[in-house]
Amino acid sequence: MLKHKIRKKILKIRDEKYSKSLNIDKKKILKIIQKANIKKPVIGIYYPVNSEVSTKKIMEFLEKKKFTISLPILKNNIEMEFYKYKIKDPLYINKYGIPEPKKKTKVKPNILIIPLVAFDRQLNRLGYGGGFYDRFLCKMGKNIIIKLGLAFSYQMIKHVPVEKFDRKLDVVLTDKEIFET
Repeated sequence: MLKHKIRKKILKIRDEKYSKSLNIDKKKILKIIQKANIKKPVIGIYYPVNSEVSTKKIMEFLEKKKFTISLPILKNNIEMEFYKYKIKDPLYINKYGIPEPKKKTKVKPNILIIPLVAFDRQLNRLGYGGGFYDRFLCKMGKNIIIKLGLAFSYQMIKHVPVEKFDRKLDVVLTDKEIFET
């Protein structure tokens, strides 16, 4: 119940304060990826909806850097898998209103750029409540080398309630600063 109240409050604030002019520094994301020294980065990223931090320019930037980009497709109402995506590829809207790639070349990302509702200094993430990312992270285990959350600075809260299935992030990048483990 506490998570639900926090979600509702932060989403209301995010919807009110949302501005397309608030940007995440793409070069900082590149530095985080390069620091991990991964030979062939496969980046799982989300396509932004509503008032989420926009990833459109980030995807364009990473594609120009020749990284493999992938977007999630939700399966069976509980799972998600990632499929290659290029900026010009067609998308369709799933039942949750989230764009998914039409082309179906499955990949296993080793870097995840994850949406969130709220986070704390300990890098706990509060998502939307479906558990898709937590289940995916659990399934992938150590194959996910970087778990990077994107947020606006006002999405940081004092304490995210944590349950046993919740997975921490390695980095949260906001429009103002970077939080790392």
